[in-house]
Amino acid sequence: MIIGIPKEIKKAEYRVAATPACVRTLLEEGHKVIVETKAGEASGFFNEEFRKVGAEIIDDRKKLFKGADLILKVKEPLPEEYYLFHEGQILFTYLHLAADEDLTRALLKAKIVAFGYETVQKNDGSLPLLAPMSEIAGRISPLVGSFYLSKYTGGCGKFIGGVPGVLPAKVTIIGGGTVGINAAKIAAGMRAQVTILEVNVERMRYLDDIMPSNVTTLMCNSHNLEQTLPDTDLLIGAVLVPGARAPHVVTRKMVPLMKEGSVIVDVAVDQGGCVETTHPTTQDEPIFKMEGVIHYCVTNMPGVYPQTSTLALTNVTLSYVLEIANEGYKAALEKDSTLARGANIILGKLVSREVATAHHLPFSSIEESLS
Repeated sequence: MIIGIPKEIKKAEYRVAATPACVRTLLEEGHKVIVETKAGEASGFFNEEFRKVGAEIIDDRKKLFKGADLILKVKEPLPEEYYLFHEGQILFTYLHLAADEDLTRALLKAKIVAFGYETVQKNDGSLPLLAPMSEIAGRISPLVGSFYLSKYTGGCGKFIGGVPGVLPAKVTIIGGGTVGINAAKIAAGMRAQVTILEVNVERMRYLDDIMPSNVTTLMCNSHNLEQTLPDTDLLIGAVLVPGARAPHVVTRKMVPLMKEGSVIVDVAVDQGGCVETTHPTTQDEPIFKMEGVIHYCVTNMPGVYPQTSTLALTNVTLSYVLEIANEGYKAALEKDSTLARGANIILGKLVSREVATAHHLPFSSIEESLS
């Protein structure tokens, strides 16, 4: 199989979909790999390293897309990439289609086979290709939140960890999953007073057992949110419904309950955001202010630490890439239920029920699509 690795073109996206080590493994399995020039440079992986292991370096994106059977990316295709795909081509990347109807329709029209990293799901419900980026985004969120609490950036001027004789900031985290638990670890380590709101009682028991004494749990409901938000200095949105649009747990009416100069970091913005007032931002313009509250809603947070993020991502994606490349997508879908759950589109048919529901589009089963 011919595998193409283009350079990411999303603003401030510095990750790359494969490292030289990954490329070497793919080549050893008998595949051909084409890498766009400088695709890995921002992550610390240079053309010569890819060339040394046997990849072909190419500076023509159109030629790369035209010649590749399988396209590996990190982030979802942007409008200027839509026309590059050809019928029957396989795309493996983060898609987040439930939050992007235009992209969904474009990929359906292109009649490609599109797998989303974020919807590859094991039988136990875990998301192996989303987990490492969720860990990184979770750990970043208290850091950026702390920065924007500074008066210099328009925040209230409260230091997240406090000092002897001065109380620390209050951090509220909505969701106790991978993002939430990692956000709590860092915020607690910064000496903040942390509350995790969660709907799963068993998960709260687990969090209560493993977290330090400055982290408490609270049932997530509208009443408790309205009681908690007025005292919250930093709110971190960490809600995830696999493959579906994130629900607006914090409504527009709730946001004014927060103090002037408080901060919201909505990590769920990739899937539409769990705070109703959020909308996607970029690293160039990461924040906006609404109701006196700073909103940080960057859709590719791990991209600012690309070397760590690229290594963490490719550690988990490579085995699935090999499965698709070695078996072909049809055999891989039939053989591996975990990978099958990652399929979003197959040759013009939408095989993700969550995405179909989000955009009111027809749904087809994988079996129907393959037949």
